[in-house]
Amino acid sequence: MLPTTSRSRSSSSSSRANPMFLQYFRRIVKVLLLINISSLSWIDLRFSGSKWMLNILSGKCLTFVHLRKLSINTLSITNNQWARDDPAFIVICSLLLVVATVAYCVTYDHSSSHAVVVVVSVLLTHFLITGAVIATCCWFLTNSYLREETPNSHVVEQRVEWLYTFDVHCNSFFPMFVLLYVVHYFLSPLLIAHGFIPLLLSNLLFMVGASYYHYLNFLGYDVLPFLERTTFFLYPIGVVIVLSPILILSGFNPSRYFMNMYFSQRL
Repeated sequence: MLPTTSRSRSSSSSSRANPMFLQYFRRIVKVLLLINISSLSWIDLRFSGSKWMLNILSGKCLTFVHLRKLSINTLSITNNQWARDDPAFIVICSLLLVVATVAYCVTYDHSSSHAVVVVVSVLLTHFLITGAVIATCCWFLTNSYLREETPNSHVVEQRVEWLYTFDVHCNSFFPMFVLLYVVHYFLSPLLIAHGFIPLLLSNLLFMVGASYYHYLNFLGYDVLPFLERTTFFLYPIGVVIVLSPILILSGFNPSRYFMNMYFSQRL
């Protein structure tokens, strides 16, 4: 059962939304200054009521483990919010994406100046800007159409915070990053080749990565007890599955498309 309180507390907590954003970004700056990736043994990838953990053991072993659900009472009372306070995972995702993009640039790029443009472009468009757009759409959708009506006026009116929706995006992005940036990098000589096999494998890889992203996105909202009809977030998986055969039959190779977008002079 969720903690109960008067609406005055709810209004006072909402009035602190802007300071919370400022505090969050100050912590991002601190993480950028103080983080030491080699000293991390694990990163909490909590989906609020549910917990996902990425184990990093000396940079050699990556394990994605699903842990049991946490107590919703404890989470709501101690944090008074659904979003996590620590922005370290956002910073680490950004750094990993930069490292992966640099690896692509070393292999396929033709100039260091263009490589800088590619790294900044990928970080902004693939992760931050796209994530902010998706988070904003999910934030609006969940708060406007998917919240359950509170039957008791003394119960806290729960709302999905924008920072939580961006948390969900980050958690969902990481497995897709592993598939479409890391695995794709090692398979790229095959995937960008001409022929039906590269075309088929490229579309299958992108289909699995996109589907897994939307499935984890669904899990991020499904654990919130005040949301209903969260299966809506599974619908994009159906769209991806339907589009994949169409793209294969039309001869569209997503690997060649994106590689040509950034490294056209080397392909």
